[in-house]
Amino acid sequence: MSLVLVAIVCGFTALCYAELASMIPIAGSAYTYTYATMGELIAWIIGWDLILEYAVSNMAVSVGFAAHIVDMFDWFGWHPNLRWITPAYLPGGLAGVSGNVLYTPGWHFGFNFPAFLIVMLLTVVLVRGIRESAETNNVMVILKISAILAFVFVGMRYIHPANYHPFVPEGWSGVLTGGSIIFFTYIGFDSVSTAAEEARNPQRDLPIGIIATLIVCTLLYISVAVVLTGIVPWQSLIDDAAPVVNSLKKLSLLTHSQTLRWTRLAVLFGAMMGMISSLLVFQLGQARVWFSMSRDGLLPKLFSRVHPRFRTPSTATWIAGFLVGIPGGILDIGTLADLSNIGTLFAFVLVSIGVIILRYKQPERRRGFRAPGGIAAPVLSVMFCVLLMAGLPILTWLRFFLWLVIGLTVYMLYSRHRSEFSPQNAQQASPKR
Repeated sequence: MSLVLVAIVCGFTALCYAELASMIPIAGSAYTYTYATMGELIAWIIGWDLILEYAVSNMAVSVGFAAHIVDMFDWFGWHPNLRWITPAYLPGGLAGVSGNVLYTPGWHFGFNFPAFLIVMLLTVVLVRGIRESAETNNVMVILKISAILAFVFVGMRYIHPANYHPFVPEGWSGVLTGGSIIFFTYIGFDSVSTAAEEARNPQRDLPIGIIATLIVCTLLYISVAVVLTGIVPWQSLIDDAAPVVNSLKKLSLLTHSQTLRWTRLAVLFGAMMGMISSLLVFQLGQARVWFSMSRDGLLPKLFSRVHPRFRTPSTATWIAGFLVGIPGGILDIGTLADLSNIGTLFAFVLVSIGVIILRYKQPERRRGFRAPGGIAAPVLSVMFCVLLMAGLPILTWLRFFLWLVIGLTVYMLYSRHRSEFSPQNAQQASPKR
């Protein structure tokens, strides 16, 4: 139910994103679009929010990747010291496969080195430069979908119907909270909307592309969720950074099935390939947002420095790498996912409000794509995003407000005085009389 709710919210938001993207004849992120349409302050807020979204979502993915690497070590019979493969902060503690307590809730001495090292390795790759081809992307997608289908078709034979009762154990409030928590799994759907200028018939093709993408993703997510909660009790999945492979591990130990053991390896490989591609895309996107903000004068010029040999924004990429890698080694996946969710939802609210404002202020402006139904899509997008934000813990809200306060302080003390449109720079740019 939570997955369907999030898919509906993303559908409305994607239509708004597509309209805003089609109004600006350049490729870019929400920061680029809002800077060109709604001004510097709103663009700064979205840019600052995107830094949170990209960074924290990649922290969460790096923790998930580390959990899968550790599981692969276990598959081959190697068990490193637990202190160096788990986050230092575990609010829910850590239990072994048999349920024995490995760490009590709270802080402990340790560092998740696999999470840190994968981020730094990909940072080196991005600094040297990487070009993603359609063929490579297609291969990655096929591998990920194959791993998902392997789990679904093998796991469905081990489903215990009793695990589905009660079907909605926490009621509708649980559905809302679940949607708020898993929202970051849909991050990236909006990339379809940025192709508005390239579509032959954007008014027809974009809704089809967006809706088809969301339907396919939702069906795959639901299939995994149905099988996963059918083979193990849902309570055992809480705060698990690698629930699918750990569930397969438990089943293979109980049944001594070689099919499950090899399926676990296939799922491990497919999941890690998917997470590597996600880390690459969002680390690249994060550095580009910083580069754009620095080019506009909102951040120091060091963020827009280009490597003399590789022609990449190397300084921004390295800073982004350490900003993601170090917290990824310290914090757990649940804390990081909540922060990523609230940052993403807030950015989507601003994008949707921007579409409403521009409908009234600039109705004559050319749009390659217009969200159908008048202002229904942006209004519903705002309502549903705020609803999902309301389902997040109060501590997440406090952390988010603290991040915004820091951002606005930086803007007032630094960025607005050095931006491209600051009074000082505007006076220097104006022709002398």
